[in-house]
Amino acid sequence: MLDPIIAFFQRVFSAIGRGIGMAVAGVFWPFMAGHRWVQQRNWIIKGPIIAALLLLVVFYGLFIWRTQVWYGFDPNFVQAYNLNERTVPAGEPLPGEANACQTSAIVTLTADLTDMNVNQNNWISSTLLYKLGFFGVDWDNTPFFDNKASFQRGVNQVVRRTAIQLVDTLGRVRGTSGINNDLQDARGNIQFDEGTWYFGTDPFGFKTPTPGYYRAAVSSWQRFNSSLAGCDAVFDARADNLLQLLDGMASDLGNTSDILRRRSEEYNAGWFDTRADDRFWFAYGQLYAQHALLQGARADFSDVVRDRNLTAIWDEMDRQFAAALRIQPAIISNGSEDGWIMPTHLATMGFYILRVRSNLVEIRSVLDR
Repeated sequence: MLDPIIAFFQRVFSAIGRGIGMAVAGVFWPFMAGHRWVQQRNWIIKGPIIAALLLLVVFYGLFIWRTQVWYGFDPNFVQAYNLNERTVPAGEPLPGEANACQTSAIVTLTADLTDMNVNQNNWISSTLLYKLGFFGVDWDNTPFFDNKASFQRGVNQVVRRTAIQLVDTLGRVRGTSGINNDLQDARGNIQFDEGTWYFGTDPFGFKTPTPGYYRAAVSSWQRFNSSLAGCDAVFDARADNLLQLLDGMASDLGNTSDILRRRSEEYNAGWFDTRADDRFWFAYGQLYAQHALLQGARADFSDVVRDRNLTAIWDEMDRQFAAALRIQPAIISNGSEDGWIMPTHLATMGFYILRVRSNLVEIRSVLDR
């Protein structure tokens, strides 16, 4: 009775095996043909070809190392700054010290997040092999080697938003004083295109790569904090400035939540959704940077947090951030929400983003009263 069923499955698996074998043969045939052709040539031709292949192996080895090894990655890295020990808001004179003011934790963390992206790690999006893609296919459209680039872009998106706030509101007195030159320079540099290499075609010619501009932004933020420490710069730690900072972050999270929702609803390919990892790690980078900067904002606006009784709400928001950042799956799956085999990491991340955003909106409503 079972013999026909067994025979059927044997034929099915045999056909699958033949199909996989033909696919593998099709992929490796050009390499095997090229190997046979090279074997028949003399060393005048073999030598340059072998040298080029070795160079390619070295370049791709470095590329794999740079994309898979993450330096400085630690969702709890802000704890090392001991921000809870600060007793003076940013920009205010330090008690018992002449001509000494409190530096800005927001500025410090903005600089250090960018430093992690371009100094501790290679900025992946502007490297040559990342720009060339996988046989001409953008790495973002493959399941390989793009997670770190997406995470870096998520962090950078938050840094860019903060750089604007620093110039327009935080680094000025009620928006009527002059713009700080260091903050202005940093904003201009951090807004530079994320994918520029040493050479380009639009316009044609040699260029300064993206990391060079971002490193210049780091130096500008550090100079601003040095000026602030000497009471030669301004940090306006008022409630309405904190409100604007939180409003911008909440808006960004709302946009990211919508991106995750649409991807989750329209593509249920599970582990085979090649863009799910990009969406997930961009959102993760956003949360990573926002969590750090909001801990800095809590220190910089300590008087506002205390006077408006925001401590309990802020503690809850920190717990939501921490819970979201604990989600670090090895493989990102975009399965159906009611599926039982493939998980839906995008919907899970979207859920946590909405919870964090609701806390931000709640703090914002208290500040707006």
